[in-house]
Amino acid sequence: MRHAILLLSIITITLTVSSCKKASDSSSAPTSTVDVPKFNADSAYIYVQRQVDFGPRVPNTDAHRKTAAWLEQELKKAGAQVTIQSFKAPTWNGATLELKNIIASFNPEKQKRIMLAAHWDTRPFADKDSIHRDAPFDGANDGGSGVGVLLEIARAIKANPPRAGVDIVLFDGEDWGEKDNTTNRVPVPEEWDDWWCLGSQYWSENKHKPNYRPYYGILLDMVGAEDARFFREGGSVQYAPRIVDKVWNAASALGYSDTFIKADAGSITDDHYFVNTKAQIPMIDIVQYESNAGWGSFHHTTEDNMGVISKRMLEVVGSTVMWVVYQEE
Repeated sequence: MRHAILLLSIITITLTVSSCKKASDSSSAPTSTVDVPKFNADSAYIYVQRQVDFGPRVPNTDAHRKTAAWLEQELKKAGAQVTIQSFKAPTWNGATLELKNIIASFNPEKQKRIMLAAHWDTRPFADKDSIHRDAPFDGANDGGSGVGVLLEIARAIKANPPRAGVDIVLFDGEDWGEKDNTTNRVPVPEEWDDWWCLGSQYWSENKHKPNYRPYYGILLDMVGAEDARFFREGGSVQYAPRIVDKVWNAASALGYSDTFIKADAGSITDDHYFVNTKAQIPMIDIVQYESNAGWGSFHHTTEDNMGVISKRMLEVVGSTVMWVVYQEE
């Protein structure tokens, strides 16, 4: 996960939700006219663990290639039509990456579609680590958690399809941006906009389906830590305010208002930025980021391992996203 591009003052906004439950009542659900499957946090946790077991999913490594094959297999098992979008991309430190965006489509005949996304690669160096700054790391939270939640949603969709179509897009090459201590920025090639978020940049200009236009998108990034809080990221509020309200109101109604905070944080460079600006698709980012506190002490360190991952938090995020998706028709 990348860098902040704008800091906004945190402004608390109180919204009234007619079916709001107490924040501690996470077992209750708001009234719904559709059957929303229960999100299985144990299964999502196993999906995160499986990714970590491959090793750091750094592009151009065996772990990266094996993970790609596994992700394709799991999504096909869930009944999706899977498209693999292979491409090459340069890095700021002179590498050429072999990358793959993985797209899984459910209910492909449906005209109304919801896009769910995460990045599946891991950063090649723990540049915020106090000791091992050049070491790769597990990326259990930064990458693994969002993918784990989406794989579990895919599994639920197979058993109980929603009324709208769903496309799960797993972006590659998100996390090979400049090191934290880089002072002289290497110019970005003309055909690229940034060293970060390579997969979403490529996809936004080369969509997997001509004229693809989902109703909206939801990006998940760093969503598995026990103490995570999700503020309304600035770019999401700017480009897709209605979807921000939809998701945060749903979380509040489900009893998660202590986690989904109705206050604004700064804008960050993440995959949703390019989906919004280049693909012109409204997408929000559910991400652990606070304007004053950043992304957590384990961010881009070797401490981003399974010890960070909380089943409770996976359930909070997964249940919220699944409830929102299943209301669409």
